[in-house]
Amino acid sequence: MRKFIFLFNCALILISGLAYAYSFDGHKTLTIGANAPDFSLPGVDGKTYTLQSFKNAKVLAIVFMCNHCPSSQAYEDRIIKLTNDYAAKGVQVIGINPNNPASIRLDELGYTDLGDTFDEMKIRAKDKNFNFPYLFDGATEIASMKYGPVATPHIFIFDKAKRLQYQGRIDDMENPRKTPHNFDARNAIEALLNNKEVPVTTTKVFGCSIKWAEKSTWIDKATAEWAKEPVKLDTINATGIADLIKNHTDKLRLINVWATWCGPCVTEFSEFINMNRMYRGRDFEFISISADDPANKDKALKFLQKKQASTTNYIFSVDDKYKLIEAIDPKWEGALPYTMLVEPDGKIVYAHQGIIDPLELKKMIVNDPVIGRVYNK
Repeated sequence: MRKFIFLFNCALILISGLAYAYSFDGHKTLTIGANAPDFSLPGVDGKTYTLQSFKNAKVLAIVFMCNHCPSSQAYEDRIIKLTNDYAAKGVQVIGINPNNPASIRLDELGYTDLGDTFDEMKIRAKDKNFNFPYLFDGATEIASMKYGPVATPHIFIFDKAKRLQYQGRIDDMENPRKTPHNFDARNAIEALLNNKEVPVTTTKVFGCSIKWAEKSTWIDKATAEWAKEPVKLDTINATGIADLIKNHTDKLRLINVWATWCGPCVTEFSEFINMNRMYRGRDFEFISISADDPANKDKALKFLQKKQASTTNYIFSVDDKYKLIEAIDPKWEGALPYTMLVEPDGKIVYAHQGIIDPLELKKMIVNDPVIGRVYNK
């Protein structure tokens, strides 16, 4: 019955010629010929932008994009190039992040070092040298609901009068290493600049679904699921550690040596749990090695249980810390914590004594060729 009502409502909208069409998640997508809805959104540059800010644009291209989505990341360089190619011709490109950060689970961040908060948007814009305004709508999603993006990225292209003339994909090839067959967004821009009809006005969109605020219950569900995962602590000797470092797997291996009596270790440990939840669905694994005395194994296990460390956890089997140091890394001076990132076949790409910089480490993980930021590495 609900399906019938939904289809009936969609039919009424089409018949009545309203400016919106329903997407599959129930949100409305702006239709061709509609006027661009107004907005007032903060940009990463500290300015507030409205539709009036772009009144002089001959063509206005609004891209709904975000930090975390691999599809969106795959198009970042192309959006930058689009801006460069057409800015002198009166084309204005804008990026809007529609995602509510509270609706994104850690395990949805497997292709990124950054979430979708406003502060993280500032980091992404700086890292990529965005040459277009990057605006945040995740706090209220008011503008996004008016435009109705289906996924990230989703581009809406308006003529000089700010009427929608194209909406859909940027092109038909997500993989940035391959050449698209259809440059739909560019074709639309060229047509508008030359006072011609847009050849294709609407296409489907491939990418990550919009993280609307109503999806925030997913976070609670994930938290409950993680709390149920078993936590174990096994013993390991020097030979076992040497094998871990050799890493005869196809995974990127993150290793952290810690102890319950080490303040910095305890402080930063949750960061490793977050990284594990982010990347464990990829070719990645996190392994913790406790430097506590073997007699304190129960204490170490209780700490791991408190942190919900359902990872691979070890405690060194002998009370000789110098054997532990040599087994881990002869270059290690012995201070805790100690963290390593090891590629398959034992190539150490990161070794750090002391507290990590979580963002730096996440960038190294997601930029490593074993992982990568896009679906098609």
